[in-house]
Amino acid sequence: MSAITTEMQEFISRVVHDGSNYRMDAMEKLYTDDMAILFPTAEGAIAAAPRKEVFAEFAARGRAGEAPLSTEYRILHAEDQGEHATALLYRRMSDTAAPFLYELRLKRGGAYGWLVAGETVTPWPDPETAGAFLPPRQAA
Repeated sequence: MSAITTEMQEFISRVVHDGSNYRMDAMEKLYTDDMAILFPTAEGAIAAAPRKEVFAEFAARGRAGEAPLSTEYRILHAEDQGEHATALLYRRMSDTAAPFLYELRLKRGGAYGWLVAGETVTPWPDPETAGAFLPPRQAA
C-alpha cells in the first residue's frame, strides 16, 4: 500500500471534472472499454451498469442541457499496486443527492497514466454504524 501519487490525484480530478461536465470526448479516454459501475439496488441486490449505459446517461444529460453535476469529492484512501490501483472517494453529485462512497478500480494505461477499469458505488455510511462491520462480541 502506498500514498496517493500526484499522477493519480490529477487523473481522479480529471475523471470527476470531465464526467461532471458531460465531456464525452474526454470521458472516452478515461475508461476501459469493458468498465462497469456496480451499485446496490433497493432490493438488496448488486446491479452492474456497463460503460455503454453509463456513457449514454451522461451524454443524454449533456444533450438535454442539464446543469453540470457537482465536482465535490475527497480522496479518502488510495493504494497503488503497480499496474493496478484502488482509490476510495467521498463523492456527492449535487446538494440534493445523497453522498456516496466510490471505489475506483484503476489500471495503468491511457493518455493520463491510468484508466478507470471499474467502479463500485455505495451509499455513504450512516455515522451511527460507521466502522461497525462486525457485531459486538457476545459474552461467553
